[in-house]
Formats: sequence, C-alpha cells, structure tokens
Amino acid sequence: MGLSSALASAMSGLRANQAALSIVSSNVANSQTPGYVAQTPNQIEVTTGDFGSTAKTTGVSRDIDSYVQNQLRTETGGSGYADQMANILKQLQSVYGTPGNSGTLENALNDFTSSLQALSTSAGSSSAQRVALAAAQALATQLNVTTKGIQSLRSNVEQDLGTSSQAANAALNQIADINTKLQGLAPTDPSAATLMDQRDQAINSLSKYVDVRVTTDGSNQANIYTTTGIQLVGAGLASQFSFASVGALSATSLYNIDPTKSGVGALTIKLPNGSSIDVAGNNVVSSGQIAADLKLRDQTLVQAQNQVDQLAATMSSALSDKTTAGTTVAGPPAGFDIDLAGAQPGNTVNITYTDSTNTQRQVTLVNVTDPTALPLPNGTNANPVQIGINFSGGMGAIAAALNGALPGSHLSFSPAPSPATATTLRVTDDNSGLAKVTAASSSKTVSSLASGGPQLPLFTDGGQALYTGAITGSGSQMTGLAGRIAVNTQLTADPTRLSIYSTSPVTPTGDTTRSDYLYSQLTSAVYSYSPQTGLGSASQPFTGSVSNYLQQFLSVQANASTQATALQQGQSVVVSTLQAKFNSTSSVNLDSEMSNLIQLQNAYAANAHVMSVVQSMMNTLIQAQG
Repeated sequence: MGLSSALASAMSGLRANQAALSIVSSNVANSQTPGYVAQTPNQIEVTTGDFGSTAKTTGVSRDIDSYVQNQLRTETGGSGYADQMANILKQLQSVYGTPGNSGTLENALNDFTSSLQALSTSAGSSSAQRVALAAAQALATQLNVTTKGIQSLRSNVEQDLGTSSQAANAALNQIADINTKLQGLAPTDPSAATLMDQRDQAINSLSKYVDVRVTTDGSNQANIYTTTGIQLVGAGLASQFSFASVGALSATSLYNIDPTKSGVGALTIKLPNGSSIDVAGNNVVSSGQIAADLKLRDQTLVQAQNQVDQLAATMSSALSDKTTAGTTVAGPPAGFDIDLAGAQPGNTVNITYTDSTNTQRQVTLVNVTDPTALPLPNGTNANPVQIGINFSGGMGAIAAALNGALPGSHLSFSPAPSPATATTLRVTDDNSGLAKVTAASSSKTVSSLASGGPQLPLFTDGGQALYTGAITGSGSQMTGLAGRIAVNTQLTADPTRLSIYSTSPVTPTGDTTRSDYLYSQLTSAVYSYSPQTGLGSASQPFTGSVSNYLQQFLSVQANASTQATALQQGQSVVVSTLQAKFNSTSSVNLDSEMSNLIQLQNAYAANAHVMSVVQSMMNTLIQAQG
C-alpha cells in the first residue's frame, strides 16, 4: 500500500469515526427523549483503483422492531377501549349504589314491598297507608335518579367523542404533515430518522383512539388504515373526523342510521376524496377509545336504561293491569272468545297453542293505534311473536289481518258469533288436528282507584297519564319510563285507596285484599322480560318475579364491570410488556453507547496515528530528496 493510499484510508476512517461519534452523541443526548429510536451509522467499504479501500458513511439506520411496534399499537388501541369501558362501567355501579345500602333500587323495592306487607296487618291504619305511599314515592324517585345517572354517563361519553375526535384529527394531521416533509428524503437520511420518530409518536397517539394498520411505501410514506379498510392517512392527505354533538342526552336520544331520526351526535369521517362516512353506522372503528364511546353511548348504557325502564314498566303493569281469561269454545273447532272492549293502546291479548310438532308457542296481540309503528319487530324464533293491530278496527278487520299474519300456524281468527258482543274476537284451531289452542287471555289497564278489583294504577307516566305500554311510530312508552315514573296524584290525595278498592259496596274496614294483591304481584308473580334488557333471548325470554329480575340485571351489570376491570388490567400488563420489549431493542442503551464510544475513540486514535506516521514518512522522503 502506497503512502497516498494509507493517507486516504486514514482520512476516510476519521470521517467515518466523526460521523459515528456524532450519532453516538445524539443517542446519548436523546436517551430520555420519548419516542426517540436509537440510531446506528450505515458504513460501507469503497474500493478505488488509486487509493485502495476506504470507509464511507451512507446514512443511519433506526434500531426498530417493526413487528413488536405493530403489536404495541394494536394493544394500545385495545387498552384505550378497555380503559374507557372499565371507567364508565365502574361509574355505572356507583349509580346503582352498593347492594344492601340505602339509596339503591334494591333497597327501595324492598322497603316498598315490606310496607305493603305491613299494610296487610293493619289495613285500616292511616299511618300504614302513609308509610306505604311514602315508600312508593321513594321507589319512583330512585328510578328517576337512576335514569338521570345513566343519561349523565351517556352525555359524558357523547362529550368525550368530540374530544377524542379532535385528538385523533391532530394526530392524523401531524402524520400527513411529516409524510410531506419526508418526500424526497432517503430513509437513511439522519434528518429523516428524526421525522420518522415524530411520525411514530403521532401514530402511537392515534392508536389510542382508533384501531390502525400501518404500511410504508418505497418513498417512505406511511399509509394508515383502520382494520376495516378505511384509509386515514395516505399521499400526504389525512381523513378528518367530524362530530356534531346534540348536547345532553335523554333516554329517548337514540342512534338511528337515518340521520333525520337519530337523537345523538353524528360522528362522521371525511375522506381525502371528499366523501363522508357514518362511523357508527358503518362500523368504521373496532377498537380504541372512540369505539368504546360509541358502544357505551349506543348499546351498553342504552341497555342499562332498558333494564330500569323494564322494571318500571313491569311494576306499573303488574299493579294496574287486569288479566281476564278467554271464554272457552268447546268446538270443534275448539278455542276461546276474547273480549277486547276497553282495551287501551299497548294493552295485549295473549294466546298459547301447540303447533304441529306439539311445541308450545305463544302469540301476543298488541293494541297499536298508530299505523306508522307497524309491523312490530320480532327477533329470530321469537316466542311470543308480537303482532301489532288496532283493536278498534272491528272484529272482521282484526280477524282478517291476524289470519294473514300467522300463515301456517293452523290458527283461525273470526268475530265471535251472536250472542257475543261486537268487541269479542274468537280464536280456534283450524279443525285440522295440527294445532291446539290451549289458553287465551286479555290484559287491560285499570284506570279507576276503586274499580271493584284489587288492581291499582299506583304508578303513572309523569304523574297523570297511565302507563299502558303504548307503541307509536316515535317509539315505545316504556322508553325512558323509569325517568318519568311517579305515584298517581289521585292516590297521593287519598292514600286510603291503598286499601279501599270498592265504593259500591264499600270495602270493609280491615280488608287486606288490595294490599295482599299488590304485595303478591311484586314478590311472587312471574313475568316475562324483553330481550332488549340483555337477559334471555327472543326465543327464551327471562322470566321471574320483579325482585328476581332486579337482582338479575344488577348482578349482570356488576359482573360486566368486574370483567371490564379485569380486561383493563390485563391490557395494561400486555401494553407494558410490549413497551418494555420494544424499548429493549429500540431505545438507547447507555452501556452500549459508552462501549461504542470507546471503540470509536480507539479507532480515531489509530487513524490519527496512521496519518502521523504517513506525515513523518513523507517528511523523511522530502528531506532525502533535498
């Protein structure tokens, strides 16, 4: 090797050492900088004909494990989802209160049933009547308070959707801006490495709010999609979330895919091509805090409201509705005559029959006077099947509609023949032997406090209107009932009606018929509950007493909160583990950097020594020639 080659090699070594020292210095200086990824110099050997081999620095590499990074982002989205679910469900438990304590639904119901039981031991006592009335009012108030708490949580989630959308947009814009700055820069450019660190931090922030899938193309542009395939960032352009809040929500503020019918804030995403997509209606996001907010607002907390509304509705109907069995028709064909006179909107007729496979089935006819509410929805294999029909339309029209609505059931509907009244409907089998009607009854809401029977319209919808279960095109009367339920103002004015159920003849002093009935209806009578409560299914609804139902849905909610907390804790461990694994390969290791620094110093000294020797040799040659 000639002196020129040796000098060139030494000089290239010094330049390479200088570049490497600069990177080590940057690594050490940024060892505590969040998101900074350790860098390594890219050095190659260059061979030339005149100077032999020299070292050349071509840029830097980021010490990053892309697989672990992608996993970390996925689990960060899961953690954002789990955190929000656990947080809100924990607050929901606070709304329900601690079981056994005062100020809870369970305690309020127990106090009311206990007061009814006490009333039966002293039916004529005005003191016992006032205590029972006060307990009923406390129960109604507790239902009101519970509804207010649930809707307050929904309103908070609604507000968080706006905040989360803004945070996601900030991250999206930052990613798109960095993509633009990276255009034209090689991935190994030191300035590009710094920008990629910043971009990774922005993507990590975004992953807390929505699920992300990231790809990087040859021009170092990050393209980001949701797992459903909606592009969030690409080609320097970012999609944008837009949220139009409606403010505080109520029980009737429900999501509808038709924006003209929706009662909640609309969350949309505007794509770079200008098109806009409904995030909730198209399931754009499946993880992250925004996905949790949507599920809580439109499903989880709505179901919680359905549960307390069902409780309020069942109690109201259990105390005020009078069920009358149909009159047997000997046949053939055999069946029952059912009197529909006095039925109010929402009142029902229940029919039980066995089909051709000897399976017991039920049909519930609901008095629906608003045609825009029809047909009533039924889940798959619903039992009972609900059929909405206007009871005031005449027996002929009702029979024709029912015969058309139940094809293949082998049931036959017709106006009951004379001497039955014009409001009597007959249901029989079709005399084919393939079906048998085993029971039929009608349930009607009693409006009078002294109707002659033990039924009592104790609870009302808002203090005046009776609860009948009416269904209209705008929804069911049951929706939000727990927030409106109140004790009948007529009963408040005259608490003696808790015992007096007849004025002609007058109920005897000390008669316990009504108080016994009210107590029995709330504690031992069995009812069927809507699958919208999350209990049971359309084909096998949950059945039980009012107390059983309350305990069941409170238990379900408590279990859901416990599971959400467990998931949150599990996700936290997963994220921490992945973060530690990512840091072990991508963060600055000061021990390694110090070791590299020593090696570089030694290499620098060696190259400097070579240059010193070459200089000495050249001086010797020059002197010799002189």
